[in-house]
Parts: sequence; C-alpha cells; structure tokens
Amino acid sequence: MKITYSIVAPIYNEIENLPELYRRVRDVMDSSGQPWELVLVDDGSTDGSTEKIRELAQADKHVRPIIFARNFGHQVAITAGWDYARGDAVVIIDADLQDPPEVILELAKKWQEGYEVVYAVRSEREGETWFKKTTAALFYRIIYRITDVKIPVDTGDFRLMDRKVVNVLKQMRERHRFPRGMSAWVGFRQIGVPYKRAARTAGVTKYPFRKMLKLAINAITGFSYFPLQVATFFGFVSAGLSILAIPVVAILRLAGSHFFEGQTTTLISVLFLGGVQLISLGILGEYVGRLYDEAKGRPLYIVRDAPEDD
Repeated sequence: MKITYSIVAPIYNEIENLPELYRRVRDVMDSSGQPWELVLVDDGSTDGSTEKIRELAQADKHVRPIIFARNFGHQVAITAGWDYARGDAVVIIDADLQDPPEVILELAKKWQEGYEVVYAVRSEREGETWFKKTTAALFYRIIYRITDVKIPVDTGDFRLMDRKVVNVLKQMRERHRFPRGMSAWVGFRQIGVPYKRAARTAGVTKYPFRKMLKLAINAITGFSYFPLQVATFFGFVSAGLSILAIPVVAILRLAGSHFFEGQTTTLISVLFLGGVQLISLGILGEYVGRLYDEAKGRPLYIVRDAPEDD
C-alpha cells in the first residue's frame, strides 16, 4: 500500500506518553483520510517502552517499530526514522507531546500548496523555566548568526519533509548530526508554521543543559568554521599586542621606568598566551575528533528489530 504520511517519533523512556501519543496521532491522521504510518524508533529504552511499542504494533498495523540494539541518541533515532519511513511526506515529532500532533494537519496544508519543507515555529513555550527559555532563545540566535546555513530561529525537529528532501537527507551519513540544520542545508521550498509548544505531558526532559550544549557544538562545528576563525583572530591579536609591547617596554626601560619589573607581568602574559593556545588547541581538537569519527566508518545505528517493507 502506498503511504502518504509517515509520522516519525524517536522514543527513549517514554512509557507514560506512548499511549496518548499513539491515540492523538491516530485520531489526527484518520481524520485526514490519507494512508499513514507511525514509525516509533526505540532508542534503547529501559523503562518498558520497547514492550509497549511492540504491543501497539501488534494491535495496529499503522505502527512500525524500529528497535535499536542500544541507545544511539535522539538525532540518530530521527535518522533511522526517515531511513525506514515510506511516506510521500515524513513528519518528525517528539514523543513527549510538547509538539501537538494536531499541528500535523497545518503542516500538511502547506505541503499540499507545494512547499517541500514545512517547519513548526515555536511562538509560545508552556511549562518551561526562565532559564530554559532564555538559553534556548540564545542558542537559536547564535546558531543563526554564525553558521553558514540560515537555520530558522525558534524551531526544533518538528517538521514535515517531502519525499525528495528525505531521499537527499538519507545520503548524508555524518555521525555528529543536526537534523534541523541538515534540512535547512538541502534547500528546496521551505516555510514556517507558528504553533504553541505545550508542556510535557509526563516524564522528564531528555535534553538537560549538558545535552543542549553538545547539540550546540555539533551544530556549530557541522555548519560553520567560526570557532577556527575565532582562534585565528585571537592568535593575530596576541601577536599584535606582543609586537606593540616590544618597543613600548624598550622605551620605558631606557627611560628608567620600573613599571614592568618583577615576575607578575611576565606571569600574567604567560598565562594569557597559554590560555589562548589551549583554547585554540581545544577548538582544533573538536574538528579533528569529528574527522576521526568519520574515518572509522562505523554504522550510525544498529537495529535489533525492524519490520520488513510491505
């Protein structure tokens, strides 16, 4: 059977949200009157989500379970979802129901108008702390300013993509993944749809500050040379200050000034230059480490159980 819509939801310890996610997606997609499937990618859950996914799949053929051999991460789970999705339009949605399934129909309307990537823009964010909202807003705007690809601000992974877009994304197998940046990079006709992001229905967030920081590093290093340019800038600044300081110190010494005597100034200068060098090495290390990961050529994920295409 030809599938029109594939709804992809990465799952990691979402046992409390799974029944409601399935019910709301089913109600929304049945109302569309189009053939659909719900691709649930279990990313190494340990709370019983795996068994619940299998139970839903046995009860409803619309549900396609993709079970990982272990936890590979949210971004990789999204990749597996679009690898296995069969629909003409593929929707990425979070399992915590902060992305309301009812918005899928609004995304679909824009797709039917001819847009090939329809991303959901968070106009409001319920149930999140001031710190979370502030750091998220800062993250999106920094990424927008310094990356080579103009990634829309206030957007997550919640989006609809045409089959031709998904086919291009399936060819991009880099390990340190940033799907929302990748979908912006490929181009095609894109448009945003505003929506109100709901509070998490149950469970706890899977994206604490540490993971958000890692995602930001992946986004920056994957789509920008800006950190390397910053390191170069600091190198030129340090060298320029040193060149300017040499005649100044010489003149002051000849004039009998005792301003630069003692070890304090030397110590501060050495610490400053050492800090710049270590930061620059750390930035280079981030890029070299990513090259090392790519060179190993390991698969992005390992599937323990997945349905055969029918």
